[in-house]
Amino acid sequence: MTGHVTLVGAGPGDAGLLTVRGLKALQNADVIVADRLGARAVLEQLAAEGVVLSAEVIDVGKLPGHHPVPQDGINELLVELAAAGRNVVRLKGGDPFVFGRGREEQLFCEQRGIPVDVVPGVTSAISVPAVVGIPLTHRGVATSFTVLSGHDQIDRVPGGGDHTVVLLMGVNTLGHSAHVLAAGARGADCPVAIIEDGYGATQRVTIGTLGTITGIAAARQVRSPAVIVIGDVVRLSPHAAGRSTDAVTIHGASSVNPPSIVAGSADRLSSNADAAPKPRWTDALTAGLAVDTGLVQVVETSLTSR
Repeated sequence: MTGHVTLVGAGPGDAGLLTVRGLKALQNADVIVADRLGARAVLEQLAAEGVVLSAEVIDVGKLPGHHPVPQDGINELLVELAAAGRNVVRLKGGDPFVFGRGREEQLFCEQRGIPVDVVPGVTSAISVPAVVGIPLTHRGVATSFTVLSGHDQIDRVPGGGDHTVVLLMGVNTLGHSAHVLAAGARGADCPVAIIEDGYGATQRVTIGTLGTITGIAAARQVRSPAVIVIGDVVRLSPHAAGRSTDAVTIHGASSVNPPSIVAGSADRLSSNADAAPKPRWTDALTAGLAVDTGLVQVVETSLTSR
């Protein structure tokens, strides 16, 4: 008898954001094929809370630049397990259909006679900004948003600061992305927030502008996983400097001076060049920090001149 595959979105890594349907699928599974981001954290939290899962867990997690089980291998594994009559849950971080290759896995299985169900998850593109007080849309500030993969270098994105841009997997191409977006209608003063390890134990927020964020992120050694938000909505976050005393600019309405956007974070660490040593660029590149190799010389010159 052929089993089946259920694609389950684990959300951003907080078991409380796993759907009820997703939890039931995990409890009924014979085997769980789990990603690294989000998925493993949810399984660990469920175990800590006393939720018993009898399924075998197979870790196929990927690290940046290191894929111990390639995608083709994952596809074949799902089919092999289900063909053996097992109920398989493919547990993926965030939502399986948002840069998760979920539909690709679904089609591969279905083309080989394996039935597939899909349980959507809470995408980090929305939930991670929300947990630090950044809405992607807000009346009078932003009415639309775009979610992009920063894994490859982005091209021009239409709109200004009132059109929010969310970059996933964008740390290593941050310099290029900031340069491209600043060259358009948003300009170099458009606010930017980087949220590292959203919902995790080391969650941290770094605030800057398109003109400053590359240097700030390098100085603070920003690392993946991180969600990057660009747009006027960043000013609404409690982590944006001056929010407590200044009103946010609302288009079409009068307001007092909007808050200036300077370096800031949830842990309130300063990124001022005088307060922290400047990282060596060779060390930064080796560690996979937020440095775009094409902009290294420009940023290094900017930092050393302070």
